[in-house]
Amino acid sequence: MQSAPTLYRGREGMWMWVVHRATGVAIFFFLVVHVIDTALVRVSPEAYNEVIASYKTPIFGLVEAGLVAAIILHAFNGLRIIAIDTWPWALKHQRALVWVVWGIMIVLMAGFLPRHLSHVFGGA
Repeated sequence: MQSAPTLYRGREGMWMWVVHRATGVAIFFFLVVHVIDTALVRVSPEAYNEVIASYKTPIFGLVEAGLVAAIILHAFNGLRIIAIDTWPWALKHQRALVWVVWGIMIVLMAGFLPRHLSHVFGGA
């Protein structure tokens, strides 16, 4: 008798796998842009100043907030993955650890966003 194939139905672990890859790609592209715009100062200081000035718009302020959220999620989910790979108790509680990661991200963003957005939109 052959057993029926299983279908992974997409619980917290799978979604965090997707989030981890997406945040990793976003952080990678930020780093590429950061290296290029920083290197621009050696080629043309005027062009560098123009690029940096364009980053001071509200759109880039919101993108920067998204980048901070991506870094927080990626970092704490990475620690969750290390815990799951290292300790059996973490594997048993990996679903709860997903929610701990999201909780940490919400708390840290709640501390970061008010001040950041006041600078972005208030000019403080």
